[in-house]
Amino acid sequence: MEPQKGEAGEVIVQGARVHNLKNIDVTIPRNKLTVITGLSGSGKSSLAFDTIYTEGQRRYIETFSAYARQFMGNMERPDVDKITGLSPVISIEQKSTNRNPRSTVGTITEIYDFLRLLYARASIAYSYNTGEEMVRYTEEQIVRLIENDFLNKKTAILSPIVRGRKGHYRELFEQLQRKGFLYVRINGEITEIRPGMKLDRYKIHHIELLIDKLPVSNEDSKRLASSVATAMNHGKGTIMVLDMESQSIRYYSRNLMCPTTGISYDEPAPHSFSFNSPRGACPRCNGLGTVAEADIKRVIPDPKLSIKKGGIQPLGPYKSSLIFWQLDAIAQKYGFDLNDPIESIPEDALNVILYGSEEQFTLKHQSLGVKSNYFLSFEGIISYIQNIHNEDLNGHGPKWAQQFIQYAVCPVCHGTRLKDEVKWFRVDGKDITQLSRMDIETLTQWFDKLEDRLNNRQKAIATELLKEIRERLTFLMDVGLGYLSLGRGAASLSGGESQRIRLATQIGSKLVNVLYILDEPSIGLHQRDNIRLIDSLRQLRDSGNSVIVVEHDEEMILSADHVVDMGPKAGRHGGQIVATGTPKEIAKSNSLTACYISHKKRIPIPKSRRERNGKSLVLIGAKGNNLKDITVE
Repeated sequence: MEPQKGEAGEVIVQGARVHNLKNIDVTIPRNKLTVITGLSGSGKSSLAFDTIYTEGQRRYIETFSAYARQFMGNMERPDVDKITGLSPVISIEQKSTNRNPRSTVGTITEIYDFLRLLYARASIAYSYNTGEEMVRYTEEQIVRLIENDFLNKKTAILSPIVRGRKGHYRELFEQLQRKGFLYVRINGEITEIRPGMKLDRYKIHHIELLIDKLPVSNEDSKRLASSVATAMNHGKGTIMVLDMESQSIRYYSRNLMCPTTGISYDEPAPHSFSFNSPRGACPRCNGLGTVAEADIKRVIPDPKLSIKKGGIQPLGPYKSSLIFWQLDAIAQKYGFDLNDPIESIPEDALNVILYGSEEQFTLKHQSLGVKSNYFLSFEGIISYIQNIHNEDLNGHGPKWAQQFIQYAVCPVCHGTRLKDEVKWFRVDGKDITQLSRMDIETLTQWFDKLEDRLNNRQKAIATELLKEIRERLTFLMDVGLGYLSLGRGAASLSGGESQRIRLATQIGSKLVNVLYILDEPSIGLHQRDNIRLIDSLRQLRDSGNSVIVVEHDEEMILSADHVVDMGPKAGRHGGQIVATGTPKEIAKSNSLTACYISHKKRIPIPKSRRERNGKSLVLIGAKGNNLKDITVE
């Protein structure tokens, strides 16, 4: 593919003296793939990042008003005489800078945003009670269905207003009576509303408002339609129709509803599938997928020690303080001594010490000869640690608490981060959490020809969304990240993985006339994936951008349009341009890089390997990230 014709010219650097650069001049062609290579410490990053990128950022910040710059801070001008032909610069460095526990591969690449939109608009909802497909109707459809289902039968039209909740509901009954309603159905029994009527507040109740009793016929549709409209209004879009003879019930709703049990879902929206929104996040872990729990083995590392000798690690040895006075009171209550080994303390007493109790303990204290009695409950050591840790919504508590905390997969959402209800919205039989857990290679195959497996309504909605999703998945495959999943946490990624994800995101952004600077993107890649990475960089170039890569990889150097070789050595002996030109021109020079790419020099393979000492490091059952319960020596 021929590169698009961008703005003609070159990036010209004159008199660069940053770090160990020796007042160098260099010309880098625009809209080309340029590799800056050389020994480690020869000045590659000083030229690419600390000179070219820093100057680009400084010029960008200078476009802001003086008022805005005071909040951003002024960047110092790099030690360089002049840089001309500079485009807007984007740096993609090799480091994992995103430590937000809420960021994932899917959110960084925006693929998950498209998935949320796909599921909000094109998914099919199923009941979490029966597995049936959820249904919804208009009021006109509901009237016709009732006439069809209950023709010539005596019925009661009901509005569900309380579903499985405790309370006496006296105020509710008074409010309904003031509105002119006479009857309610309480736990299956139709009852007249009486003044002062209330229920057992400690029992669970189901309450429906009786709107009308009528025989269903085709001749009196107006009354039925009026009753349905009133019932819809009071039942928040859901009504119940009771067959007075058989006592069987049917549910109808303009919301998503289970036709058998009557449970309903809110109308799905993109934030319903977001673990960063209260609408979609698991209530137990708040969308993090993990929960922080105090580890009893860290709290009590040696159960043979007594409490007085520091057996409870967070407290340390006995001292005269309120918490130890409380422990004395608990010991007196349960008949043990603080000098006893912790392992011999009665189980019920140890549970109170660790997890607390609502029970009041008598605390006897004497100060200045005055004896006092206090009645206090005890929060519990583990409960206290978890409470102060969980005060931080991002999941990072105080350092003191952190040392006793271990992280476990959330027992409610099982690491999916989302409410259980969300998992009952399916596209082609898959919910959004299943897609998030697939590796990108498998996910790409699943999306292939997905339109053929969708119905006509879904196709009309999803075609453009699927195009965007496939395109971004392909970019991730092209940079060698097919083994990752969209649900992989950003904080667990290596620097190289983070860099290649940002590269794939930039390719997907389709910007033009931008100068991209990358830091050794080939590190850690298999040879097959390295070729695909080079193709991705060429694609970025062919979109009308300039690409500068700091790199040691031979294949990357030979694939470049232009090479800048730094040297001749490292540190104060480097910082100079020893060769520049096309890879063929570089190979003809006398630089150290040229000697290796022209195969004048080689790194010899040793004839024999060092003998083992008989010792080994063994990993058993490793399951982190994409490891499949492996054992390796």
